[in-house]
Amino acid sequence: MVGALLALNVPGCKKKENAAQTAETAAASQAAAAPSVAPAEPAATPRETKPAVDQNAQVIIYGYHRFEKTVRRPDTEMTPEMFEAQMKELQDKKIPVIGLQDFLAWKRGEKNIPPRAAIITFDDGWRTQYEVGWPIMKKYGYPFTLFIYTEGVRGMKYGGGAAMTWEQIAEMRDAGIDIQAHSATHQDLRRQFDKVQKKKLNPEEYQEFLKREIIESKQLLEQKLGIRVNSFAVPFGYINDQVREFIRKAGYEAIFTVYGQRLTYTSPNDSLGRYLMEGNKPKVFSDAANFSGSASGGAAPVTETSADNIQAQPASGETVSTAMPLIRANLSAMGPIDAGTVQMRLSGVGVVPATFDEKTQMVSYQPTQKLRDSSCTVIITAKSSDKKVEATWTFNVADGAAGAPAGTSSPAAASPAASPAKK
Repeated sequence: MVGALLALNVPGCKKKENAAQTAETAAASQAAAAPSVAPAEPAATPRETKPAVDQNAQVIIYGYHRFEKTVRRPDTEMTPEMFEAQMKELQDKKIPVIGLQDFLAWKRGEKNIPPRAAIITFDDGWRTQYEVGWPIMKKYGYPFTLFIYTEGVRGMKYGGGAAMTWEQIAEMRDAGIDIQAHSATHQDLRRQFDKVQKKKLNPEEYQEFLKREIIESKQLLEQKLGIRVNSFAVPFGYINDQVREFIRKAGYEAIFTVYGQRLTYTSPNDSLGRYLMEGNKPKVFSDAANFSGSASGGAAPVTETSADNIQAQPASGETVSTAMPLIRANLSAMGPIDAGTVQMRLSGVGVVPATFDEKTQMVSYQPTQKLRDSSCTVIITAKSSDKKVEATWTFNVADGAAGAPAGTSSPAAASPAASPAKK
């Protein structure tokens, strides 16, 4: 009986197995007949494209120093009222004020800017920039850049009471103010002479000097403030090919001078001119705001003449026993001089009323007050055959002879590198 039942069940099981096999075979056949589908490829990464920028835009840059109620040094000072009036003039003329980093991004082709725009910069790190200039900039909603020379910050080697502190600079950084480099001790970087050490520099010492002024000042700002420094404002605007190349190799993206010009998309980044504002020359501001003058951005070409060739007195490197020495030079080696263009500047003083004798080609100046510092840099500029010519030298004043006039102050009253005449 059991065997019969088994005999009956076996064929049924085989039938189900055969049906299943048939279904599997049919499914396999259908799968084989169906067209194959390639696996989906990942979406292509969109190519990053730079925005189209207006390469015809133009930019002007203004540079400021101190804001004082009583102006004693109009070459570097102006009243708060005059500064605010200039900021209002930009507003009234509908000239947008942009940040310096936006300007550089535009020159890299990364960001657009208005067809005409202005940039505001403050040099050195004076306390009135924090107390007076910044509140006015906040009132108008304008960005700006601080160019700091590091040893002039209060608490550093040459930082006096008229200078900002690191804490104040950090507060401005936290508010979004751009902070960039202006050297360590604010000297003429072209000269192989260290005013702080009061010595001529041999080639090896000069390279170390440039390293301190250009590289180490950048590193200090970056380390002290946790920022990226990519711009360098040259002290006094004085630069030559050697200094320019050193700055480039130090990793700076842009170099700023004081030869104000309209800047364009193609203006060279190693010679970007700024208009330095003076308290007794308001027309310079308005002319720039009208976008008049040349559109270049390259520093005005200058032919330098050695102090040895102009019979400089006192001689370069000489130490004099009086703080009121006769200062003069013979400019005949510079070529035919345009008498109306001759100008003499003294560090710590600014432009002085020098006289020029066309017959003898002698320019001279007799100080009526004691020179403030223990060393003095003389800068003579003029035009010869429509070209700018210049001679610069430094002499020393014997210890105890120099004396600061009453009522003056500077970030570094104890140092020749801290004169308020810095630009």
